[in-house]
Amino acid sequence: MPRYMVERTFPTGLSVPGTKDGAESCLRVVEKNAAEGVTWIHSYVTDDRSKTFCIYDGPNPEAIRRVASANGLPVDRIASVRVLDPYFHVAAEG
Repeated sequence: MPRYMVERTFPTGLSVPGTKDGAESCLRVVEKNAAEGVTWIHSYVTDDRSKTFCIYDGPNPEAIRRVASANGLPVDRIASVRVLDPYFHVAAEG
């Protein structure tokens, strides 16, 4: 399954409370994503909460855009990505 990084901007800041409501909100996103075969892996959030960089597995960028729209989330950019692990090179030499 291809992996993507999705960059998002939240002009007023991202707000996901660390409460039951926040957890339920995230679960709703996961459920809507599953309908399109998209899996949210994790997200990085800037200190000011104005930007996120989210890692997803999904069939294609269009599916990522559809679930973002269904979840009311902005999309600035989608990039296909792969993991670069610095320890891979050490193991490959041994």
